[in-house]
Amino acid sequence: MIHVNRFSIRIHNFKLTNIQLEISESEIFAILGKTGSGKTMLLESIAGFYRGDSGAVYIQGTDVVDIEPENRQIGFVYQDFGLFPHMTVYENIQYGLKMHKINKKNSDKTVRDMAQLLGIEYILEQYPSTLSGGERQRTALARALVLNPKILLMDEPFSALDPKTRNQMYELIKKIHSTFHCTILFVTHNFHEAQRMAERIGIMVNGELRTVCKSDDLFQRYEDLEIEEFLGENFNDN
Repeated sequence: MIHVNRFSIRIHNFKLTNIQLEISESEIFAILGKTGSGKTMLLESIAGFYRGDSGAVYIQGTDVVDIEPENRQIGFVYQDFGLFPHMTVYENIQYGLKMHKINKKNSDKTVRDMAQLLGIEYILEQYPSTLSGGERQRTALARALVLNPKILLMDEPFSALDPKTRNQMYELIKKIHSTFHCTILFVTHNFHEAQRMAERIGIMVNGELRTVCKSDDLFQRYEDLEIEEFLGENFNDN
């Protein structure tokens, strides 16, 4: 589904270097790394926010370098959820449908069906400032999913949530995955989260994707000392 082929880009003083990554259709994949490792930049490059200096990004075998983000059939959920504060929940969810000129009747049904699926039909007329963290997360997911994307990208999607809400969202993401059969790629610095949610995990260090492993093998021994340093005390606990 996603093939990142020797992709490199420099933005100001930071660069991604020679990223090589393949993600299968309907896979749940995690990019794990500490703050500043380049996780979000890689996610945004796949989404199409950055063109890149060299290499390519392919989606279903097509080089998407000249395809605008809104036409890549990708849904994106930001770390801070990225909701429009002046719009109601209904209007936030409807936004993508409106931009794609979906007629009002079909748009309304899609919004309400999605809200019901994600359990937020009771807040459709509220504004983001009145919502809990979990409600904002569900709204952001609904907005990303209404156009039935092939790929769902999520930037630290659970970091702002309390433990109870986080566990609820883990289950919701699994429900979304089984319902929409979309490929899910998310970035996180949380080891437990990556292992619990993803089938495979890529570890980023200083703008490089150093390794990819199965979730169960995350705490194997690595020859790369920077990976071992990043995983740190977690080796002693596993």
